[in-house]
Amino acid sequence: MSACVALLGGSFDPVHSGHVALAALFDAQLHPDQLRIIPAGMPWQKTALTASAGARVAMIALAFREAGLDVTIDCQEIARSEGNGGAPTYTIDTLRQLRAELGPQASIVFLIGADQLQQLDSWRDWRALFDYAHIGVGARPGFALTQAPLPPAVAQEIETRQGSLEQLRTTPSGRVFLAEALAVDISATQIRAALQRGEQANLLISPVVLDYIQQHNLYKA
Repeated sequence: MSACVALLGGSFDPVHSGHVALAALFDAQLHPDQLRIIPAGMPWQKTALTASAGARVAMIALAFREAGLDVTIDCQEIARSEGNGGAPTYTIDTLRQLRAELGPQASIVFLIGADQLQQLDSWRDWRALFDYAHIGVGARPGFALTQAPLPPAVAQEIETRQGSLEQLRTTPSGRVFLAEALAVDISATQIRAALQRGEQANLLISPVVLDYIQQHNLYKA
């Protein structure tokens, strides 16, 4: 059987409990052979990142180690952005590179939250994502793909793509699976704002990440 690799990308500025919960949810349900975390170089939808690439990678390592999750941190997007003068990075390019690395038979499952699914049609070459990977969606209980306020083009695209965990594990790409047990709804923007106000954000981020932020004087007003 070919390998199954689950991917979680993001700016992780900083990494928070929502990121860890999404990864843990699919680690428990999908049982991938590898859980790979891919910090963004320069996300095209953001104007700037607050913490350096090195700091973001360090916080990722701390957060997932604290959670007891065995992850591989893949810095290809950081390297690609830095090698192109800080140019934006795109998920589609990452998936193409990973498919070339892992081969045509490997299962690649790209993990996103329901909020990202609702904006999927704004991503570069978003329909082509399915040529290279499955999409695993983490959502709060009660969220349903058929009832969610999805853009019409996205709803139409995923209508025939819904699959099971077994299909995600045993086929290379093209399916969507909804894991409806993600009771976390926070954002890095909220955390940065709280830290800038001098508020403790330890309910939203791991204590070891909060210690790192304080030791390195990150996210100050």
